[in-house]
Amino acid sequence: MKPLWKYLAVFVVGGLLGTGAGFAAGIFVYPYIFLADVVANEQLANPESRAVVARGSFIHADPSDPVHYGKGGVTLYGDAVHLAADFEVGPGPKYHVYLVPKATIARSGDLEGEAFVDLGRLRAFKGSQVYELPAGVKPADFGSVIIWCEAFGVLISPASLTRS
Repeated sequence: MKPLWKYLAVFVVGGLLGTGAGFAAGIFVYPYIFLADVVANEQLANPESRAVVARGSFIHADPSDPVHYGKGGVTLYGDAVHLAADFEVGPGPKYHVYLVPKATIARSGDLEGEAFVDLGRLRAFKGSQVYELPAGVKPADFGSVIIWCEAFGVLISPASLTRS
């Protein structure tokens, strides 16, 4: 007969591994289940009085990747970035909106060594969203807006900007 402590050790280790695996699965599954249907509807205050610096459209960076896609318009103002009502990306964990000086970002490696401004976490996978520019950021210095997955270091969708 085995000592009781061996059974107890197996029970505790199994419980910890199961809890850890369940927590990890929850982190990755949560955005797909609970946030995929959320549609943002943020309105830009006084858009007619703001100067448009540039416009662009999000693209599907890697057509062979059905999970990481994006589409819709983006407008860069002197003090904000506005994702249009037709904006949409495939769901995933920890997506952020970045302003990047480089005009063409086509794959994750293109961001390597590039400076960028993190405008914050993506609020929804669909719909209109507004991200204020931090003080001191000059919008004319940027050529792209991208959606980046910080959890995996993956480009989700880039938008090259065209000056107005």
